[in-house]
Amino acid sequence: MGAITVRNLDDEVQQRLKERAAAHGRSMEAEARAILTSAVSPSSMIVDWIDAASSLAIDLQPPARSLPRELDLS
Repeated sequence: MGAITVRNLDDEVQQRLKERAAAHGRSMEAEARAILTSAVSPSSMIVDWIDAASSLAIDLQPPARSLPRELDLS
């Protein structure tokens, strides 16, 4: 695993990170990891909508997927 150091972090940014970490029950380091992981991960619009809806107490589920149809190439 790699490690990074963030220099010259604005005090306001650090305070907001601390508050966000507390709201999620994580350390500031764990919160920063979660933010960075989320920022560089490929995302799905549906998953993003579900995450956004979870803060609104709306229960959304991804649509069910069906198996692909058989293709007759004869």
